[in-house]
Amino acid sequence: MRLAVLDIGSNSVHLLVVDAHVGAPPLPATSHKEVLRLAEYLGDDGEISAEGQERLHSFIAEAVEIAEDQGSEQILAFATSAVRDAPNGNSLIESINSQLGVTLNVMSGKDEARVTFLAARRWFGWSAGKILLFDIGGGSLEIAAGQDEYPQAAVSIPLGAGRTYSDFLPDPLPSEDDIHQLRKYARSQIGRIAGKVNRVGTPDHVVGSSKTIRSLARIAGAAPSGDGIYAPRKLFRRDLAGIIDTLAARTPEERATLPGVSQARAGQVLAGAIVAEAAFTIFDVGVMSISPWALREGIIMRKLDLLDSAETSSAMRVEPVGGLD
Repeated sequence: MRLAVLDIGSNSVHLLVVDAHVGAPPLPATSHKEVLRLAEYLGDDGEISAEGQERLHSFIAEAVEIAEDQGSEQILAFATSAVRDAPNGNSLIESINSQLGVTLNVMSGKDEARVTFLAARRWFGWSAGKILLFDIGGGSLEIAAGQDEYPQAAVSIPLGAGRTYSDFLPDPLPSEDDIHQLRKYARSQIGRIAGKVNRVGTPDHVVGSSKTIRSLARIAGAAPSGDGIYAPRKLFRRDLAGIIDTLAARTPEERATLPGVSQARAGQVLAGAIVAEAAFTIFDVGVMSISPWALREGIIMRKLDLLDSAETSSAMRVEPVGGLD
């Protein structure tokens, strides 16, 4: 079946149309993306501004048209941190659902972590053993751990690269004190939930997903995106200090010349690196493998699982025998 996934994140809004069926990886058919930065449209009260709402409405209307033109049977639309945390998020969702004919669901931070973990598990398989997953989004950091398809521990912390960039590193060239304050804050926030994650046990495989982590790995020399999704990519703890120093010494415009750093994310990539370093330190991680699959793929997997379960239940149902008096 052809499915469309509409992902409304704190940084970007992304439509992905795939051909998918049970037991096979989803095959991308088309993709449409805009770096909207919803987090930057938040007022002092945390509400998404009228301009931000208007831009989001416009993109979703365009995305719905593209999905329909591509023959999508269903649009799986979901929003994460920026809409989830905004006081006017519910009213925004209601207007989108009524005016644009989509059913936009808001994922909790815990569900976001769980579904991303599912995607990583499906990518690396059972041979990965017990997985510890980190995903640095625009508004939040998701951490999950476990040995099954869904994690035994799943948490979400407000340590996204966009959020921490705005809160701690607003200057083009941040001071050493700004960096120190973010490093201290990130470690304290992660430290608060570390025990819950560590109770799952020592991981066999540490996995990172998200654009931020892929960018950091690319800066450190990982294979470029042009090498395809099957090229193995890793991020090493030993490289993070140098990455932070390199980024801190450059303005956002200068960072955008580095491999793997786009102009749109050049400001916040330093904040993402500091958050990643904090996670590596608190959980004593030496190296993580990069998963090309993340939340969008997890949404697709879960949808296919539900369809497969319904079809299996229907096929196994015993029909009553008629015509016997």
